[in-house]
Amino acid sequence: MTITLPMCSIDFMDTSMSPEEQAIADRITELRQELGSRLMILGHHYQRDSIVMHADFIGDSFMLSQKAADSDAEFIVFCGVHFMAESADILTDDDQSVILPNLRAGCSMADMANLPDVESAWSEILAETGLNDPINRQSPGDIPNDGKSYLIPVTYMNSSADLKDFVGRHGGIVCTSSNATGILSWAFDRAGADGAVLFFPDQHLGRNTGLSMGISEDKMPTWVPKIGSDRALTGAKIILWHGFCSVHKRFTVEQVKLFREKYPDGLVVVHPECPKETVEVSDANGSTQFIKNYVENLPSGSKVAIGTEINMVARLADSHPDKHIECLDDKICPCSTMYMIHPAYLMDVLEKLVDGEIPNQIIVSKEVQEGSLLALERMLSIKQ
Repeated sequence: MTITLPMCSIDFMDTSMSPEEQAIADRITELRQELGSRLMILGHHYQRDSIVMHADFIGDSFMLSQKAADSDAEFIVFCGVHFMAESADILTDDDQSVILPNLRAGCSMADMANLPDVESAWSEILAETGLNDPINRQSPGDIPNDGKSYLIPVTYMNSSADLKDFVGRHGGIVCTSSNATGILSWAFDRAGADGAVLFFPDQHLGRNTGLSMGISEDKMPTWVPKIGSDRALTGAKIILWHGFCSVHKRFTVEQVKLFREKYPDGLVVVHPECPKETVEVSDANGSTQFIKNYVENLPSGSKVAIGTEINMVARLADSHPDKHIECLDDKICPCSTMYMIHPAYLMDVLEKLVDGEIPNQIIVSKEVQEGSLLALERMLSIKQ
């Protein structure tokens, strides 16, 4: 099985290494051995093969958050993007250092929600709806029994530390694509019968999760930063932030139709960051870990199209040659910020660690850590 990417210059299925690439890989292996148990490398599913081959753990943001929280390694090198490394710093002890191989590796979705805009929206929504701010409750994480209705903030893991801090201080919680249903149930319990959730920054994950829980779309207005809601907020259950993932937004109903015309018995599985129309016509949807498990559990000979980041799709295709696996969009390129983690950067930070330096350390201030830790610990306490 091969994947063709006519719009991209990167050949994902060429697993051979040039002499220079092999030298870098060999050096990384040497450095890892020298650092031993002092080092843990975390690799997101969307990283290239030449990165994940060195990772101690490979997973989605939720799984990697758990590994960071449980680790006692002195150095945690996070091969992901900035918000993931921030969360790892929040969850680890003061004597541990979290390192991002390339400080430019950010997330366009996370950038679509910033603290000033969220604080402004929060005030406007409270004023329009008459809902209460959970910050005023003595135990904001507990289920209220005061008969009031509250606005509960929920932020996707793909957000900055200061937004996680805001959420934690206002009685809210963090979610990932793998636990969004359980997180929203938690939030609704605390909002009260007539309360609501402000969900940011990804509108599609919030909408698709709400629909799967039986919430009608008319109960999920969209809030556009600096403009306001696309309709009245009265009776809303989930107020969605107008953010999105530029990769997952590309997957369409037409792509699903074309795949099924070619393979009538084929299956389609997509990430819930995709638009609702695409999710609705797919056979299954879920987190990166869900997609991985879904494909692995299909019988030999299955044909499946996957709507998520191409590095992961290519890796699944390579790992399951007995199945026909392709990307739902054959013109898709990788997540550009995830792709900024190059093996040369990984080698460089490991070299400096061996030399006694701590490069590219991600440090979240104590003030911001306080609320962020509340929000993340609430998330980690909920069973999946």
